[in-house]
Amino acid sequence: MLKEFKEFAMKGNIVDLAVGVIIGGAFGKIVTSLVNDIVMPLVGLLIGKVDFSNLFIALGGGDFKTIQEAKDAGVATLNYGLFVNNVIDFLIVAFSIFIVIKQINKFTKKKEEKPVENKKKCPHCYSEIHINATRCPNCTSELN
Repeated sequence: MLKEFKEFAMKGNIVDLAVGVIIGGAFGKIVTSLVNDIVMPLVGLLIGKVDFSNLFIALGGGDFKTIQEAKDAGVATLNYGLFVNNVIDFLIVAFSIFIVIKQINKFTKKKEEKPVENKKKCPHCYSEIHINATRCPNCTSELN
């Protein structure tokens, strides 16, 4: 049983999946940093110096400047700014993956072989016949 498990665990697909998950986690950190540290500050600056990560609605009432202040006061919050960050994060990840897959497909695209022409048209009746035919099976004409 241990031998079977070892064979299963070491199959190419399992190892490839593990590598993909690890690289995906690292890539996720890079994208999160890109969104939080570069994209969102620029977007916030463009629309009026807004910090999306701190946009929220206090559901219990009160006037709080940050989400942490509201949480410290025990007030529930609707964190729509964090949701906007996550949507932009998702869009960047999806677009990045699209670009990577598009490039991989471009590099691995197999050249499509043209099918070998093994048919020709009879010059007398114009029906399709085998290229090596010496007589048309439809009109019985001799072919050169």
